[in-house]
Amino acid sequence: MDPRILASHYMVQLSRTPITQILARAVHAHILTSGFRPSTFILNRLIDVYCKSSNICYARQLFDEIPKPDIAARTTLVAAYSSMGNIRLAKEVFYATPLRIRDTVSYNSMITAYSRNRDGHSAVRLYKEMRVEGFVPDPFTFASVLSALSLIADEERHCQQLHCEVIKWGVGCVVSVCNALMSAYVNCASSPLVLSSSVMAASRTLFDEMEERDELSWTTIVAGYVRNGDLCAGRKLLDGMTEKIVVVWNAMISGYVHHGLYDEAFELFRKMQSMGIKLDEYAYTSIISATSNAGLFRLGRQVHAYILRTELQPSEHFILSVNNALITFYTKHGKLVEAKEIFNKMPIRDLISWNSILSACVNARHIEEANSIFKEMPERSPLAWTVMISGLAQNGFGEEGLKLFNQMKLEGLEPCDYAYAGAITSCAVLGSLDNGQQLHSQLLRLGHDSSLSASNALITMYARCGLVESAYDVFLTMPYVDSVSWNAMIAALAQHGRGVEAIQLYEQMLKEEILPDRITFLTILSACSHAGLVKEGRHYFDTMCTSYGITPGEDHYARLIDLLCRAGMFLEAKSVTESMPFEPGAPIWEALLAGCRIHGNIDLGIQVAEQLFELMPQHDGTYIILSNMYATLGQWDEVARVRKLMKERGVKKEPGCSWIEVENMVHVFLVDDAVHPEVLSVYRYLEQLVIEMRKLGYVPDTKFVLHDMESEHKEYALSTHSEKLAVVYGIMKISPGAPIRVFKNLRICGDCHNAFKFISRVVKREIVVRDRKRFHHFKNGECSCGDYW
Repeated sequence: MDPRILASHYMVQLSRTPITQILARAVHAHILTSGFRPSTFILNRLIDVYCKSSNICYARQLFDEIPKPDIAARTTLVAAYSSMGNIRLAKEVFYATPLRIRDTVSYNSMITAYSRNRDGHSAVRLYKEMRVEGFVPDPFTFASVLSALSLIADEERHCQQLHCEVIKWGVGCVVSVCNALMSAYVNCASSPLVLSSSVMAASRTLFDEMEERDELSWTTIVAGYVRNGDLCAGRKLLDGMTEKIVVVWNAMISGYVHHGLYDEAFELFRKMQSMGIKLDEYAYTSIISATSNAGLFRLGRQVHAYILRTELQPSEHFILSVNNALITFYTKHGKLVEAKEIFNKMPIRDLISWNSILSACVNARHIEEANSIFKEMPERSPLAWTVMISGLAQNGFGEEGLKLFNQMKLEGLEPCDYAYAGAITSCAVLGSLDNGQQLHSQLLRLGHDSSLSASNALITMYARCGLVESAYDVFLTMPYVDSVSWNAMIAALAQHGRGVEAIQLYEQMLKEEILPDRITFLTILSACSHAGLVKEGRHYFDTMCTSYGITPGEDHYARLIDLLCRAGMFLEAKSVTESMPFEPGAPIWEALLAGCRIHGNIDLGIQVAEQLFELMPQHDGTYIILSNMYATLGQWDEVARVRKLMKERGVKKEPGCSWIEVENMVHVFLVDDAVHPEVLSVYRYLEQLVIEMRKLGYVPDTKFVLHDMESEHKEYALSTHSEKLAVVYGIMKISPGAPIRVFKNLRICGDCHNAFKFISRVVKREIVVRDRKRFHHFKNGECSCGDYW
């Protein structure tokens, strides 16, 4: 057989069937060794084969060797580059094509390339150039340019102009063109610049006038109504359908779920079953989402059981989609064990699977397990990094969260604003002001400073690092604030003892028509408690239910009781406890015990402690407070009894420690510290300070020594408290005039509180101490708490 005929025959066959790279190159080699120059037809066929077998590099090499490639070869290459998403090379080939050999098909390929690359403006521009140059559009042209238009149309006239073109060229009866035009109208209806109902009316008119419709026609119009919030019109069309098009039903169910109309979604799902319409993964994932969002655990379990019973040979895509939805379902209902069981049994997993189970573990506060999953992930998306960083920060692992954030950057990933929010929260946990300020600078440089989540995190970070003014600056400069922002700022003022300002900010929030939520009332009650604003606290507690319909929870009652007990109003606190619609739990008794400690109410304190011993027998705080109350009264036998009880029950006291950040390094001090390398210098400098403090009237308050010992030993014991050591170290190391910021894991000692007032006068510096409950700002011999703490 003539080699030319044989080569042509091979090319035709190869273009019709899937082939491998080896086979294509073998045929090419046969042509080259046959001793003839192949025709343009054969070369074009070979280029087409290479393109369809994903060997575009060979196609381009062959194309470049042709002296004058024709329009068929050029169009084939443009289409290939378009399919692989390489718009740059597609443009290069198209615009190198002489105008005299271009045709409608070549323009169609380039318009399609722009459309696939989501560059709608370039696609529409090229269509206009095509018309100016006199080329005649065909149905494929309009289908492509209308697909591009749907990406960018934000005014009805944009759709109308191309609609006129469709009518002008007589392709208004072509189903694919009408579908593309409908899609453009539907997408335009979502634009804020148009009246949605008007544009959807134009789309509906087009649909009604279609002589022939396919599945895409029905799907486009029903999904369009759903997308634009007209569920009634979408449902009316669905009910009038004679065809059983699964995609349309799925779109309607998805719309109901998205708008929170779960009953309607369940009703339509059951109707699909009764009509014998095949339920696919999209229907199941929508209905599982509905049971998740509606809190219908039993119904969700029933759907899960139904899937297991009826889907005997599901596809891989079905298994993946449905299992991902089920992981979320069980997670939302707090069933982490079931969620992990599904994940572990999945034959295939994707990024959504891994991210879902990671988020589940983080939300359940199983941080060690989450960390293991994170390390096992075959691919860590930016979302996974962000979830892990935020999870560590929100669960108190600030150091680990900050390290992970830095590791993310070292691996070449650019953190988003949510990742920055997690890192800033880590700084808040650690009290690391230097790192927090560096992250703030990075946010400004990257343009993330307008991020709501990052700004809210900055408010909390600055507040927890002692700079409430800086927190206020962030709040005031935010371009947009939400209830979280207001709550964070009110909480910041409350923590720093600025109760009156917190109330003023709350009232301003109401004037801005921002509705308070349960968190808002927790923060405002705390503000009242820290500042002793009893009347105001009662008022806000009452308005929760009467004005805003928020039922107070145990945490709200605990804040109110804490407010009353701090003010010594034990009878009213007891009355509130008895009037609660539920049995008092640990937070209520802890608030009462704290009040007993402040006012030395030992009789009530013993009763309350007994309640807490039953509820939380392993919690060290109850034993410590009761022991301290006995020690204050000098009842050392009772102190010994409580400590013996702790030992018998295996309860260990959390050791007190304080820390301070100096030159980006955290220095930790313990009680009676002998570990810190410079602790001897600290003790010597403290002795000098005490001499100066005594001249101003300072007398060590030995009642805060909770051991039975001689008076001089008690004074020495007071001098070894961790917060004193940290403050003195800061005075020694931090440049003169700069504030000293110290953090303590427990409540500040009463003698230390008094001593810091004198120290602030001696060294003429502001001293800020954050303990477990609040901030104390010592300046010129006074504390911001007004000694009400």
